[in-house]
Amino acid sequence: MSFDVETVRADFPILSRQVNNRPLVYLDNGASAQKPKVVIDAISNAYEGEYANVHRGLHYLSNLATEKYEGVRGTIARFLNAPHEDEVIFTSGATEAINLVSYGWAAPRFQPGDEIVLSVLEHHANIVPWHFLRERQGVVLKWVEPEADGSLPPEKVLAAVGPKTRLIAVTHMSNVTGTVVDVGAIARGTDVPVLADGSQAAVHLPVDVGALGVDFYCITGHKLYGPSGSGAIWISRERQAEMRPFMGGGDMIRTVTRDSVDYADAPLKFEAGTPGIVNQIGLGVALEYMMGLGMENIAAHEKMLRDYARERLRELNWLHIQGDAPDKGAIFSMTMDGAHAHDIATILDKRGIAVRAGSHCAMPLMDFFGVTATARASFGMYNTRAEVDALIDGLQFSRELFA
Repeated sequence: MSFDVETVRADFPILSRQVNNRPLVYLDNGASAQKPKVVIDAISNAYEGEYANVHRGLHYLSNLATEKYEGVRGTIARFLNAPHEDEVIFTSGATEAINLVSYGWAAPRFQPGDEIVLSVLEHHANIVPWHFLRERQGVVLKWVEPEADGSLPPEKVLAAVGPKTRLIAVTHMSNVTGTVVDVGAIARGTDVPVLADGSQAAVHLPVDVGALGVDFYCITGHKLYGPSGSGAIWISRERQAEMRPFMGGGDMIRTVTRDSVDYADAPLKFEAGTPGIVNQIGLGVALEYMMGLGMENIAAHEKMLRDYARERLRELNWLHIQGDAPDKGAIFSMTMDGAHAHDIATILDKRGIAVRAGSHCAMPLMDFFGVTATARASFGMYNTRAEVDALIDGLQFSRELFA
């Protein structure tokens, strides 16, 4: 299928609105993406005419909701090219997914002195759960720094692996720099289990978990043009068999007595309580929408945007790009002498341009770059070259104000 950005933009109602009497230029996709009308309609339809709790009812609406909800598991498996649907566990997003691995797989297995290898590129969601194990169980965190341009060679990660390494937890794409990490090369280079945070990468690149060879791969729905509070983690059957439940409650059991509990098989074993039914249904529709456009087409469009934005940003010799690896995604974190990132973002907002300012839940990476905050422009499949030009004009205006 051919990719036409104007046709895609027409599918997103919010992109036609104005902000501060200017057309909205939404460049905050790294934080959360906008939603196409098919997703909005699916959510409305689910609540208006199809809602019931799943798995537990024998009536028509419950069966319908269960069919649609469980159908998303297959959609996610196709999206990630997962070997088996039952390897897909629903979560509220990547944060819950990584905590599931920390509590359900790592905590009962790791001993004091065992090591987890992390990169400095990580989002806090892929840092704090491992700090819990450091604080509570004496696990050691081994940090791998990127190169000066933000790239992270796989051999550098593998060099940090030692006899006590029990897990490598690494992002597939940095939410700050757009750096794409070759997690497949890391997984192929070691027998140590690998968790890949796919929160950013799965939005922009085709993902094949089987080819990557990782053990855990998480996605988060709100970045994938789906609802917040939706997501999933793919966990290989081998690792699932090693896991205990993360949370206890309804739906994750076979039987409960006063003296015992018998757990359901995976994936239900790891999905306690009434789930985010409609959120997951919306996520399934969002993924079908993306696959209909073609992940290769989305990646090609965003590569064009990356190259054009990089070319235009390099014209601004007073602007500093923090981490500009050659094969990165279309994410640019910027600093400007004499102006705080929050000031830059505020001025851009007055011109209808939405960017993110702050540490981006990546404080170790901010420390590595020697900055406290950046202004981040992150592009999605509906952004255009004209919006890159609008960003450049806004940055030049900011410079003139602060000069």
